[in-house]
Amino acid sequence: MDMHEMAGHLIRRLHQQSTQIFVQRTREAGFDLTPVQFAAINAIHEHPATDQAFIAEMIGYDRATIGGVIDRLEKKGWVHRVVSEHDRRARELSLTAQGKRVYKELKPVVRALQSEILRPLSAARQKHFIELAGEVVWQADPEGPEVPEVPEVPEVPKVPVMPETPDL
Repeated sequence: MDMHEMAGHLIRRLHQQSTQIFVQRTREAGFDLTPVQFAAINAIHEHPATDQAFIAEMIGYDRATIGGVIDRLEKKGWVHRVVSEHDRRARELSLTAQGKRVYKELKPVVRALQSEILRPLSAARQKHFIELAGEVVWQADPEGPEVPEVPEVPEVPKVPVMPETPDL
């Protein structure tokens, strides 16, 4: 069986490339964070004062692992976590003033790197790829969040691709 025709292998390789581009571009912008940390910040921004379990669900992370992600964001001073008044077992999350500033600065960087991840594809094919990937992901998890509208993807100039790095 040819690995280069296996969806799982190609998805894993694309994930490696995606993570590498994300880390490189966000570091160039002066930030040290992972794609999962940004996903959490984004979800908290979109749903302030939401409990940790819901954020985990939104970003496709399990409840046991999200605690460590939130711990790191809290240590950076970007997220504030409080015990819920409605359920003492739940932790409600919100962005701090610094977290809101970081999110505002990161959002255009992360938006721009999306088309870089799929650079070999035209804007139209990038949009189609996102639609197909979304269809597969949300079909696999019908209870997941509503599938968002796919925005238009701007063309990005071609730059050399970095050599492969181990999983981060």
